[in-house]
Amino acid sequence: MKAVRVYTGPDGRSHFDDFDVPMREGQFGTYSRAFNAENVVFRETGADYSLDFHCAPRRQWVVTLTGSAELEVGDGTKRVLGPDTVLFAEDTTGQGHISRAVENPRVTMFIPVPEDFDLERFRAAMG
Repeated sequence: MKAVRVYTGPDGRSHFDDFDVPMREGQFGTYSRAFNAENVVFRETGADYSLDFHCAPRRQWVVTLTGSAELEVGDGTKRVLGPDTVLFAEDTTGQGHISRAVENPRVTMFIPVPEDFDLERFRAAMG
């Protein structure tokens, strides 16, 4: 499964990083490694949704259920995130990113992770 990370680089600006979530065969399909989550939040945004540079409020998975938004990172790169995109947001410091409405209403599910969540371990191949 494909995912994208938005993170703060050493330059203090946000950047994108594409990665594969390792999956393995299970009884009813393929599965990722399990992880602990603190809670789940749903949000609906309208057609006028536009946020200038801002940081993610916490490290979290962001899953778009309906609609789409454009994210712009510090170097000017833009991506449209829709229902086919899983985002891991961890640009909690620095310049942050811009979010703009593309197709709305957009419904997203936010899944904050505990402070000790190790993305590199999660991204590592499963044994």
